[in-house]
Amino acid sequence: MKTNSLPGITRREFVASSVAAAAATGLPFKSPAPPRAGRNPSRVIVDTDPGVDDALALLLALRSPELQIEAITPVAGNVPLDLTLPNALRMVEIAGQTEIPVAAGARAPLLRRLVTAAYVHGENGLGGAVFPEPKIKPVPEPAAIFIRQIIRKYPGEVTLLTIGPLTNIATALNSDSDLAGMIQRIVMMGGSLSGGNITPAAEFNIYVDPEAARIVFQSGIPITMVGLDVTRKTSLTEVHVQRLESGQNPVSQAAAKIARKALEHTREQGFLAGPNMHDSLAVAAFLYPSILKFEDYYVDVETAGELTAGETVGYSPTAGDLRRSPEKAKLAAATMPIRGSAPTLAGTRSSPVVRDKFVPNAKVALDVDSGRFFDLLIGRLSGAS
Repeated sequence: MKTNSLPGITRREFVASSVAAAAATGLPFKSPAPPRAGRNPSRVIVDTDPGVDDALALLLALRSPELQIEAITPVAGNVPLDLTLPNALRMVEIAGQTEIPVAAGARAPLLRRLVTAAYVHGENGLGGAVFPEPKIKPVPEPAAIFIRQIIRKYPGEVTLLTIGPLTNIATALNSDSDLAGMIQRIVMMGGSLSGGNITPAAEFNIYVDPEAARIVFQSGIPITMVGLDVTRKTSLTEVHVQRLESGQNPVSQAAAKIARKALEHTREQGFLAGPNMHDSLAVAAFLYPSILKFEDYYVDVETAGELTAGETVGYSPTAGDLRRSPEKAKLAAATMPIRGSAPTLAGTRSSPVVRDKFVPNAKVALDVDSGRFFDLLIGRLSGAS
C-alpha cells in the first residue's frame, strides 16, 4: 500500500487542520470523521493494561493535544493489575501530566481466570525496561465507578479508548443501565476478522474476557474496532527505535527504552519482524482516522466455544468473494439474518437467530497506511511533530 507522510505542521496546527488534512489524503477510505477544526479537545478515558504497546499508546495519547484525558483506568491483562497500575502511573509521570487521575480497575475477568502475556511483555510488563517507582497514587474510586462518574458528569461527550480487556467497561455498563446511551463512542484495540494471536480464533484482549467483550459489543454504543486485521501491519523497526533514541525529551527516551527491549525480545524469539504497535494504532484511529479504511459489520463474540472463545465474528452482506450489484447488496443488507449455531440433535429449537436482520454495530478497520501511522506515532513521541 502506498504510504504518504503526514503534513509538515506543528502539533498545534495539526489540531486546527485535521479535517482538511484528512480530506487531502486522496485515499478511498471510509472512516469516522476526525475532530472538527477549532473545537475543544475531545474528552476521553483510556482503559489499558500496560503492556509494552499499551505504554507507547499511553504516551502517544498523553502527547496529543487533541485529547482531554479525563482518566486512565488500568485493568489486568498483559500482566496482573499489580503491574499495569504502576506502569500507567509511570507513563503519566514521564509525560509530566500528573493531574490526570488514574483509577485501579479489575484484577480478573468477569467469569474466567486471568490469562496474561508476560511471555511477550516481560515480567514487569514493560519488556524488562526499568523505571523508578511512581510517586503519584491512584484515586480511591475503583475504575468502573470512576468511569461511570465521568460519563454522567459529561453525558454524550466522552469517548472510551479501550486498549486492553474490556472488564472495566462491562462492569461499568452492568452497574448502570442508562450508561451506554451516555457514551459518545468506543474506539478499541481488540478483535480480528482474520484469525487470532493467542489462539487461531481469538485476539488477546477479547480472549482474556470474552463475556465482557460481548456485553460491550451488544451495548448499542457506536464502536470502532481496530483489530489484528490492521495492527499486524504496524511492525516496529530499528529505524523507528533509533528515531526515538535521538529524541531529546523524557517521553521519547522512555518510549525508546521500552521499544528497544521489545525489539530485542522479538529478535531473540526468532521473529522476522518487530513487535506490532497494536494499541497505538487504536489511539491513532481516533486522532487521525483517515489513516485507516473502515467497513460496517455486525460483530459478536464467541463465549461458549471450547476452542474459539474470544473470537470476534463479523457479519456483513457485502463481505466475501461473491460481490453483488449495489441494488442487490442493499436488498441483502435489509434481509440478511444474523444466525448462531445449528441446534443439536437433543435440542428442540430451530437454528437460533441472534438478530433477525443485519444492523451494523461496529466500524471495523480493514486496511492501514502504515507509513503515515508511524509518522504520527514516532513524530509525536520524539517531539519532531
